[in-house]
Amino acid sequence: MAMHWSNWDRTDLAVERAAIVRERTGEIPGLESSQEQINGITITRVQVTHAYAASRVGKPPGRYFTLECPELKYRNRTLLKNVAQIIAEELTALAGLPRQNDILVVGLGNWQATPDALGPRVVSQLMVTRHIREYISQDLGGRLYPVAAISPGVLGITGMETADIVRGIVQQIKPELVITVDALAARSPSRLFSTIQIADTGVQPGSGVGNNRPGLNTESLGVPVIAIGVPTVVSGASIAVDVLQDYFSRFNPHARPTIDSVHDFLSQDLLELMVTHKDVDMQIMEISKLLASAINKATQPAITEEEMLDYLQ
Repeated sequence: MAMHWSNWDRTDLAVERAAIVRERTGEIPGLESSQEQINGITITRVQVTHAYAASRVGKPPGRYFTLECPELKYRNRTLLKNVAQIIAEELTALAGLPRQNDILVVGLGNWQATPDALGPRVVSQLMVTRHIREYISQDLGGRLYPVAAISPGVLGITGMETADIVRGIVQQIKPELVITVDALAARSPSRLFSTIQIADTGVQPGSGVGNNRPGLNTESLGVPVIAIGVPTVVSGASIAVDVLQDYFSRFNPHARPTIDSVHDFLSQDLLELMVTHKDVDMQIMEISKLLASAINKATQPAITEEEMLDYLQ
């Protein structure tokens, strides 16, 4: 039986969904996870191996890698560089990079709405090489792998479903792999701009904010799809529920409300509200640089950082 997910449980993060399911029902078969700490960075690997677990967690079977580092918000350059290297290594392992044939990177989201502009911002900083390998020096060209990139926009801008646009491009250029980058929704405010998820299951744009669009995955595109995402918004209802439960646990623990009773306090407007960080512009800029650097490292391992900077200038 599929599990019911309320407005205050909205999250695209497999690690959060797994924690919620275990808190409510205990361990379930087909849901495996492991965790490790590396210099203040928490890495969690969740694997959904059975259809039953997938129905309970609300995530398709596959592997989910989550990196969490609260210090990411403070823009420490050394830390950002280290995290980019970890993401590049995980992406390399999960996607089997580098690839000799074309890779298509898709920057999902609305470039006109800052919290949703992560994908387009990342794409604008990628080392796109599919069109130039044969025209540059043999020394550099021999070390380049073909990468194409697109920011297809959203239905409200283009009048077309993102999945239809991407499917048409895939049919035309026939890439060996698709990598998507998208802004996600989290259950916990502490995860905003401090958590990065990589999954080999593809992505369903808009699912975290209750605006489900057709998915981008192996079934719909016919090629492997690796999804990278960072939570940039959290449900207002999630914050309200946390505040109410924290209040009662501190000042009146014997009258601590249930989730169902908390719902009665929440207006419909609050249930539909999505909240982001006050420094969202700066956070999007920094995290997009990090992800672009990681993707460039993973897709072009033979190119030095200096050569990448020269190319991107």
